[in-house]
Amino acid sequence: MDWCDDPNSRCIFWLNGMAGTGKSTISRTIARELAEKKRLAASFFFTRGKKDVSHSRKFFTTVAAQLANSLPVLRVSISDAIDNNADIFEQGLREQWDQLILNPLKNAPTQSIQLVVVIDALDECDSMQDIQLILQLLAEAKDLETVRIKIFLTSRPEIPIFDGFRQLSGEAYQDFILHNIPLDTVNADISTFFRRKLSPLKAKYELGTPWPDEQIIEQLVERAAGLFIYAATTLRFIQDSIDGPEELLSLVLGATKSSLSATEHLDGIYTTLLQHSILAKWGHQECAGRFRQVVGSIVIMFNTMPARNLAQLLQIPPKMVSSTLDSLRSVINVPEDESQPVRLFHLSFRDFLLDSQRCSNSWFQIDEKEQHTSLFRKCMEHISQLEENICNLWGPGVLVTEIPDDTIQKSVPPHVQYACRYWLDHWRLGNLLVLEEDIKTIRQFLEQHFLHWLEGLSLIGEVSNGAHIIIALEGILSVSYNAYLVYTRIVLT
Repeated sequence: MDWCDDPNSRCIFWLNGMAGTGKSTISRTIARELAEKKRLAASFFFTRGKKDVSHSRKFFTTVAAQLANSLPVLRVSISDAIDNNADIFEQGLREQWDQLILNPLKNAPTQSIQLVVVIDALDECDSMQDIQLILQLLAEAKDLETVRIKIFLTSRPEIPIFDGFRQLSGEAYQDFILHNIPLDTVNADISTFFRRKLSPLKAKYELGTPWPDEQIIEQLVERAAGLFIYAATTLRFIQDSIDGPEELLSLVLGATKSSLSATEHLDGIYTTLLQHSILAKWGHQECAGRFRQVVGSIVIMFNTMPARNLAQLLQIPPKMVSSTLDSLRSVINVPEDESQPVRLFHLSFRDFLLDSQRCSNSWFQIDEKEQHTSLFRKCMEHISQLEENICNLWGPGVLVTEIPDDTIQKSVPPHVQYACRYWLDHWRLGNLLVLEEDIKTIRQFLEQHFLHWLEGLSLIGEVSNGAHIIIALEGILSVSYNAYLVYTRIVLT
């Protein structure tokens, strides 16, 4: 935290490291400590594949909203900027940065406190151009005089990020490379982690002393190869299973050879826990279908939701979802509170499942396009059941703010809300070649339920997205239909 406290330090601190080296954990820790000290200006955690945090369109508007809360002197100027620019939320990154953040900070009275914006996983933003523009804009904060804002930023060491920083003045940022920390130092931390976390299991299972012995600790550290995600996943696998820890440790240590790379060791632990937790308990055919339906959906969905709502979206029994997730608690966070969403512990598990070169067992491979197409069709089934006046309102002209939230949630439950928002995104990523059955479904939906869908969007505060969806649909159909004609011509000849 020396960088945060030093008034002479650079404006941007870039922490970069390979997947699994602990960047997001560090970001969350720093954000929490800054919040406790009332010094957190804003935070934004990009996540690949999650709709609103996988792109930059809501990045600066979100930061501006949080700035208005953390620094009240900015509220009036940010509010005025919105009033004077009615379409500011639709404008580009440069305009949003200037109007909502930079100008209010420039015109603010002098503040003695120095605030920090925390940005995690910038590399997971889906546009390389936006990534580089964001870096250029953030660097302008170094010239602020009345309010000092610093930016703590993490990412993987990817080319767009490097190129973006190369374009900045060396005075604008400093960096730290996690995977350049001496391996002995990292291994010592991972060794301490394993010792402390495995020790309670010895008492719980009445294991002999010493357990785990030095050789086991050394083998675990060697296979972690500097990746904390390997250590954390291994620990959860051992802790959450009903089998004894000795047997599971043997499985882990026997899964890969010590000479493999860090990624290969991580793939090995993922393969081992899937084979032990899934294949050993279900038949192969049942395993493939259930795993792809439940886990495959979680992996590619644009937003998270509780397990019961996932079951409703997929139209399968809740017990099938819960039993599947119970077997995978070492890689999927399944909250005890059933109203909370399920989510992956780490993006590397998603990367593993979607890459057939890494996930060598065909029973667990997820075909991203097939999964998106499947979810598109589920979404269409749900939004095609929408009806007029779904909340049974007492008359026309009722404001959404006058409708009780529980009425909206009951009439448009989370799985239907998801379908309303994301049906087109799933179709776009699933199958851009027009299929007659999908076109027929979409046409029937637009003819019979278009207004019902807009009503649903308005109830959940997403009506503006309806226009974007229709414009995007028109463009996709135009491009895809031309491709379909070419394809048909080739097949017929």
